[in-house]
Amino acid sequence: MDHYTKESFSTGASIGFSINKARNVMVSEMDSALKDLDITTQQMGILLSLQRGIAGTPFELSKLLGIDTGLMTRMLDKLETKGLLERSRNLEDRRVVNLTLTKKGLEVADKVPNVAPTVLNARLKHFTKEEFKEFGRLLNKFLGD
Repeated sequence: MDHYTKESFSTGASIGFSINKARNVMVSEMDSALKDLDITTQQMGILLSLQRGIAGTPFELSKLLGIDTGLMTRMLDKLETKGLLERSRNLEDRRVVNLTLTKKGLEVADKVPNVAPTVLNARLKHFTKEEFKEFGRLLNKFLGD
């Protein structure tokens, strides 16, 4: 079923426009809240993914977070410069780079759960539990998950 036609399509009424605008609002609010931790929203995703063992290489992080490899390299450079992570070559395959959080990186990652839920809950405060659950279901359906 087509929901848009070239005649009915307009930028402001597009789901894509709304999703992008919502993303920008969330990133802005989250970046502001994470300022004291000296990380960005995207860096938060990297730190939490490494902390929780969801990903351990730049390639895995790129795929998981939907970030191209060039941008991922630059973000990892920044996190390494801040002393939050370390890179090491895989002993079995030298082409693979393993990522490990430093003590400082683990400390920052441990503080994120004190910050992020407040931002998300403020944005979702007008949702009922049922609406929140349905919102998540619909987003996953949209993403094809």
